[in-house]
Amino acid sequence: MPYPELKMLIAGEWVLGSDGASEPVICPADGTEIGQVPHASPVDLDLALQSSLDGFNLWRKMTPHSRQAILEKAARLLEDRFEVNSANLTREMGKPLAEAKIEMQVAIDLLRWYAEEAKRIYGRIIPSRFPGMQHEARKLPIGPALAFVAWNFPATNVMRKVAGALAAGCSITIKPSEETPATAIAIGAALMDAGLPAGVLNIVFGVPAQVSEHLLGSTIPRKLSFTGSVPVGIHLQQLAAKNMIRCTMELGGHSPVMVFKDADIDAAAQLCAMGKFRNAGQVCISPTRFFIEEPVRDQFLAAFRKHVEAVNTGNGLDAGVTMGPLVAERRIDIMNGFVADAVKKGAELVVGGGRIQSPGSFYQPTLLSDVPDTARIMTEEPFGPIAPTAVFTNIDEVIARANCLPFGLAAYAFTSNPKTVGILKTEIESGMLAVNSLHVHSVETPFGGLKFSGYGHEGGIEGLEAFLATRYSSEIYN
Repeated sequence: MPYPELKMLIAGEWVLGSDGASEPVICPADGTEIGQVPHASPVDLDLALQSSLDGFNLWRKMTPHSRQAILEKAARLLEDRFEVNSANLTREMGKPLAEAKIEMQVAIDLLRWYAEEAKRIYGRIIPSRFPGMQHEARKLPIGPALAFVAWNFPATNVMRKVAGALAAGCSITIKPSEETPATAIAIGAALMDAGLPAGVLNIVFGVPAQVSEHLLGSTIPRKLSFTGSVPVGIHLQQLAAKNMIRCTMELGGHSPVMVFKDADIDAAAQLCAMGKFRNAGQVCISPTRFFIEEPVRDQFLAAFRKHVEAVNTGNGLDAGVTMGPLVAERRIDIMNGFVADAVKKGAELVVGGGRIQSPGSFYQPTLLSDVPDTARIMTEEPFGPIAPTAVFTNIDEVIARANCLPFGLAAYAFTSNPKTVGILKTEIESGMLAVNSLHVHSVETPFGGLKFSGYGHEGGIEGLEAFLATRYSSEIYN
């Protein structure tokens, strides 16, 4: 099946950029150009902004039940188009088709959950200290929203923001990644085919800095939700502050994994390998720093190595492939730099450590042992298929090392000791912690980080709250 023609959604119409600018979309599995994504001109962006305001004023007045009906119809259309959309996600991003299908299903589940939860946006009546007076706190949509998202999860990154905004009664203008545009367009097409009014959703592309500066320079948006790197998130907050635009920031992480000697070591190694090489390690909550208690170091490394060597790398559309390419050629040199630096500082290269010589941006699943804390890979988010391991001797030491970075998104631990679990729940500085699993997110649970990993949440009722404002009123009734 062919890769689709790419257009932007502005004011209810599918359009190319008015000045004709575009850029190629490259398939990471073979390096070939598979499409051209149009860029929005300043005129296009102004039209999107105005239409988002017009769309908001229409959408916010519709009942939650009416909005839910449209979102549910869109979910059904995405189910009907599931196979095609999943394959295109793999073409543009590279992940194995099985992972793409899981992601598409999560996106559909997010849309359904938010649509239903929107019927339960409750305010409250507050007892007054004055006779004959009533206080009311009401939850209302905050206004037109903006969203900018990364390329690593083209469906769920987009849907977390779009579904939350639409369910709350907001309009939203989103700039997905130019490297993975077709998945976002497919989501927009389903919503428009389901009857979403013009202007309620706009999808634009372009040079990221130019688009973000133009959109955030407007007084129309009242909310920004961003998924991406820490430096870009800080820059966007500064831009948003000029117009007092409320922000949600889902930024980078560097997730510690703590494997204690009382854990099921073989099960921990299997789960860690599955999590580390999912999406070729290009996951903000990927396990990235592996701390192994000294007595079980050799056992864990042997089991982990077995799973690393079993990873089948290739084109995500091919049967049996369990890890696809990195998203783009630029990531290869970054991976090589991490490995070279770690080895130079005393780490041992156990498995992998280089490019796979074939068309496309493939990198070997890589395992490093005895990595010192001074290595770059222990302090900088790798965002790739490299697993650095080190040993620890006691719980106080590993907690200090787990918490020493400015990141605080996800953390993982493997132990059979309830006391250890209790200490970790209190002391680990992360927005999410999983014990004896790698599961830190469901559509109904809050997803978010601490420190430089951002603030605010997506998913759960917290994700809906992000697009709501509390309005207070008082009334004398006698």
